Amino acid sequence: MPPNVPLTGSLPDTGVVFNIMRFCVHDGPGIRTTVFLKGCPLHCPWCHNPESWEQAPRMVVRSDRCIACGACVTVCPNGAIVKNGETYQTLAEHCTHCGTCAETCPAEARELLGRTMTVGDVMVEVEKDSVFYEESGGGVTFSGGEPFLQNRFLRSLLRSAKDRGFHTAVDTSGFTSPATLEAVAQLTDLFLFDMKTMDDAVHRATTGVSGALVQGNLRRLASWGKKVVVRLPVIPGVNDDDRNIEATGRFVASLGNVVALQLLPFHTTGADKYARLGMPYAMHEVSAPSHDQMMRIAESMSRYHHAVTIGG
Repeated sequence: MPPNVPLTGSLPDTGVVFNIMRFCVHDGPGIRTTVFLKGCPLHCPWCHNPESWEQAPRMVVRSDRCIACGACVTVCPNGAIVKNGETYQTLAEHCTHCGTCAETCPAEARELLGRTMTVGDVMVEVEKDSVFYEESGGGVTFSGGEPFLQNRFLRSLLRSAKDRGFHTAVDTSGFTSPATLEAVAQLTDLFLFDMKTMDDAVHRATTGVSGALVQGNLRRLASWGKKVVVRLPVIPGVNDDDRNIEATGRFVASLGNVVALQLLPFHTTGADKYARLGMPYAMHEVSAPSHDQMMRIAESMSRYHHAVTIGG
């Protein structure tokens, strides 16, 4: 177990959440509620949730859906929306991202990505599935973005979930300080740990950060006896080569606390989000790995771990 990091003292009651998904079956054991916290220090080009990168709430306008009814102008409490010819323009300097216009828009042309919630707000949603936790051995999973970016809010949420007797899981890239990892580990039953690549140069080039801290934190969880599911997104041309697969397999085998190894094939499901957010998408020329490729990688990994699956 990790050292006894003091859990007393004041922790924040609010944070920014960009989604809460109920009745999930791929984010830990049993039926779960997954809470997605906004913000991520890694900018992986294959990420299918780019709206999670920025921590602050953000208003996005889908101009192709706008019916020019003017309802958003009427309800905006800050006068941040003005008519500009036949369209409506949002004045960034006045917009507080309160979401009032998105709630009112009849055409759903406005979407607020992320909203500030209290621990109590989140737990109201989590508790709606509590009967399923009991029957299936499920619980609540905190994901992102990278949930450690809001680590103090994450601890507040975990503490509240544990007070209710819920099984807790944290889905993470592992990019956080060892001290923060220690504090969170005391409140977490299971870690879903994303491994990108063992090659630090490739890790830096694709995610923007070194992989050394990530690997070190995975070893720390092993030394504390924490249960971990390692997730490897299989990205063609990035980490699917034999050298990296073998190195990853040997590393996982050396830990002793990995209960499962999941291979997640690359997909382009989130590509349209980049266009909607005005962000470049770098993976247009990359194809999803074939079934045969995934089976070959799974066979290689099975030499190092008995519980290898394709998909979450």
